[in-house]
Amino acid sequence: MPVFTIDSKKCVNCGTCVKICPLDVFRAGETVPEICYREDCQSCFLCQIYCPKDAIKVDTVRNRPTPLPY
Repeated sequence: MPVFTIDSKKCVNCGTCVKICPLDVFRAGETVPEICYREDCQSCFLCQIYCPKDAIKVDTVRNRPTPLPY
């Protein structure tokens, strides 16, 4: 899965990842955001890039193959 983890020790629950994700993968949680739709993540790295505390790790390995044009 692309979104690998949110480090609860680093996360300040600012909500940046919830706001910036174009595919709505995250939901606001009580202590840290929740990864609710991990399978929808397209590894755009926006959440990892914009996280002010570097608490999100995105994996580039995908479980499903990328569709190729004919």
